[in-house]
Amino acid sequence: MPIFSDISPTNSLIIQISAVAVWLGLVFLASEILHRLKQDPELVRKVVHIGTGNVLLIAWWLHIPTWLCTIAGVTFSAIALASHHTNILPMLNDVGRKTYGVFYYALSITILVALLWDSLPEYAVIGVMVMSWGDGMAALIGKRFGKHTFVYMGNKRSFEGSFAMFATSFTVILCIFGLTHGIFASDLAIALPVAAIAAILEAFSPGGTDNLSVPLSSAALSYVLQLFW
Repeated sequence: MPIFSDISPTNSLIIQISAVAVWLGLVFLASEILHRLKQDPELVRKVVHIGTGNVLLIAWWLHIPTWLCTIAGVTFSAIALASHHTNILPMLNDVGRKTYGVFYYALSITILVALLWDSLPEYAVIGVMVMSWGDGMAALIGKRFGKHTFVYMGNKRSFEGSFAMFATSFTVILCIFGLTHGIFASDLAIALPVAAIAAILEAFSPGGTDNLSVPLSSAALSYVLQLFW
């Protein structure tokens, strides 16, 4: 039985907001500690990247309403855009490149929530989790173990990182399906191509646009393939 079916939709709005606020506080506290300890800036960014993405999983679990998720997404998008120009969140922008990636990430979350949260929240979660965990692990594994590299439009990637993106995305998709309806053979046939396309887009989308192309395409393709199967 899907675990989310037993969660009451009458949870207090204050509890819902508090839970998200506590989680985000922990994420940014961890990133600030790593930043002050002079840890690898890429690690700091990916802690924030993965941590903020998991907010959507918490919102799904707590049945946070669409209007509140949308407002939060728009707010985060505005902060991310402002940070690109004024460095409000320096831990997101000090890895030697300046793109709109963080803004695209926030924008993709906002779009998915606005379109899917009322009726198909699991696909919004798939899109964001594939991006947060897949891209996060691709960067960390690629930087640590990437020996076979390639460059596309100025972006350096590794085959090891791309494989990490594929494997993590595949696992994430199956986990989300497992939470909603259990895992069937058809889910494997969905997770494989979605994870493969996500890995390709992560490797070849220029200028941080993977933060937009990966979650949107993963959510859309998962839904379309689910209908087909």
